[in-house]
Amino acid sequence: METKEPRWTLEQIVRISRSFMECRVLLTGAELDLFTLCAKEPLSAQQIAEHLGADLRALTVLLDALAAMDLLVKQDGRYQTEPSAAAILDSTSLASILPVILHNVNLWTNWSRLTKKIVDNPVTEWSMPAFIRTMHIGASFLAPQIIAQINPGNAQRLIDVGGGSGTYTIAFLQASPDMRATLFDLPPVIEMAREMVGKAGLTDRVTLMPGDFHKDPLPGGHDLAFVSAIIHQNSPEENLAMFRNIFTALDPGGRIVVRDHIMNPERTRPRGGAFFAVNMLVATKGGGTYTEEEVSGALREAGFERMKLINPDKRMDGLIEAFKP
Repeated sequence: METKEPRWTLEQIVRISRSFMECRVLLTGAELDLFTLCAKEPLSAQQIAEHLGADLRALTVLLDALAAMDLLVKQDGRYQTEPSAAAILDSTSLASILPVILHNVNLWTNWSRLTKKIVDNPVTEWSMPAFIRTMHIGASFLAPQIIAQINPGNAQRLIDVGGGSGTYTIAFLQASPDMRATLFDLPPVIEMAREMVGKAGLTDRVTLMPGDFHKDPLPGGHDLAFVSAIIHQNSPEENLAMFRNIFTALDPGGRIVVRDHIMNPERTRPRGGAFFAVNMLVATKGGGTYTEEEVSGALREAGFERMKLINPDKRMDGLIEAFKP
């Protein structure tokens, strides 16, 4: 009997749910008339910010996302509207459809009220349990591949910094039967991790430690530290402080592995990382995505050495390792 392919896959559903990101970046570019401004000659982010009276950091994140979409061309730190896009989006072009795009800005506002039209008080507020469960679902698919690329080797004592529900801690311990682990996260998250670790039958190999890595010292005595999907939430200053905290938690010769979006020098690839930077711009005070040079530089300043990109980023699976002397 022939097996019928499923109509929908997880990836297809997630792609639809995130399609608003590209739409919003395009609409904001149109609202700011960036495509007209950058049509005639390449301009730096500073020049564009001065023209618009815009916040330079926020504007640069938007420009990089538009460059990731190939609507702008970024070269030597300057941005110019891609020629075929300019013919469509430059307000001075005879073929411009900019008024249509600006009309869609109004539609965006109306459509954003769709759920409330149906249910007067929809439950849409952010909640930590929902966020942690979301991270667990994503990590469950990626964790085995990530652990294989890291190759824990003879590491005996792992500290999973900001380890969430324990998805990666569990994967490390399943891959390394002699390893023990410390999972460090905020108190409410630790209680969720306790349940997951218990279900995996690993309670006797995991120390669950509540705390805030921005404020509290990490426990020592570890030879491997894992920092998964954390640095994008932090400002550069917060990441440096966190790396210094982790440095003290590792024994001499210990290894740190950072998993996150690792951007190219132009910050336009991987494409998903450029959009994630926009997500961090609107959702955090100082978060963003970082280049290999920036992550390695912060690790070096924290005292680490032998920084190396061990997996190029495609879908927030970039991996950078470093060692404590």
